[in-house]
Amino acid sequence: MSTGLIFDIKKYAINDGPGIRMTVFFKGCSLSCKWCHNPESMSPKVQKMFNVKKCIGAVKCIDNCPNNALELTPEGIKTNYDLCNLCGKCAEVCPTKAFEMLGSTISISELMKKIDNEAIFFDQSGGGVTFSGGEPLMHSAYLLEALKECGKRFYHRVVDTTAFAKQEILLEVAKHTELFLIDLKVMDSKKHKEFTGVTNEKILSNIIELAKTNCEIIFRMPLIKNVNTSEKNIIETAMFINSLEGFRNIINLLPYHNIAENKHIKLGEPTSFIEFETPSEDEIQKVISIFKDYGIKATIGG
Repeated sequence: MSTGLIFDIKKYAINDGPGIRMTVFFKGCSLSCKWCHNPESMSPKVQKMFNVKKCIGAVKCIDNCPNNALELTPEGIKTNYDLCNLCGKCAEVCPTKAFEMLGSTISISELMKKIDNEAIFFDQSGGGVTFSGGEPLMHSAYLLEALKECGKRFYHRVVDTTAFAKQEILLEVAKHTELFLIDLKVMDSKKHKEFTGVTNEKILSNIIELAKTNCEIIFRMPLIKNVNTSEKNIIETAMFINSLEGFRNIINLLPYHNIAENKHIKLGEPTSFIEFETPSEDEIQKVISIFKDYGIKATIGG
């Protein structure tokens, strides 16, 4: 039976597909978007977060560390990562949950128990399960097993993906998925690589093939000033959507916010945070207007 590295499971999610959902977040991503609001999702390995604001200096974590990797300083508990093996013993005894381990291995049977416990909310709201990340397609064997188990129970299934994967994997996943949520970040491939670490030819090719299936696709666009808000990029995005097979006329706009800054600090990587600009209300409305001219309904959020 497959296992997957999961860093969070969110109950009562309402922005990851229709109805009330459970969203399963996989650890590890094939992209490295500079604006990512979930930097803890990027690494495919277990990580540790430390929230200095929660720390009360109880030092139970220091006493429980088998490798003497922790030290109490005026700035709070410091971790020596040359000694730390990420065993999580510190997080187990921290009374204020200042330490948080990111990433745990959960079997399919364990996952399905958690999902089954929420089934009543799916039934009442028309919801279901969303697999997100990170990038769920990086865990394709586990993902497919989970999707099939959800299918046996008639749970509505959503995969939130970058579409950066082997095409055969994406199309196999499509056989067991009702809805895909896919970001269209920026159409220029060089610019795409500059801000995400990869070019977008594979992504666009995969979307073209996915659109030939019966799966529903809702596109999303993280809206970032001076990255992808130009009229040229919005028109190219609209034209790409219109070129796809099927009725694809919805895109959700996600204006940039700097929520990731605090997460980078908790991960001990404050210099990794890069701040971008949020587009103004007028700029957002212009984007919505351009999409409307091309027959595409653009809405904020979703």
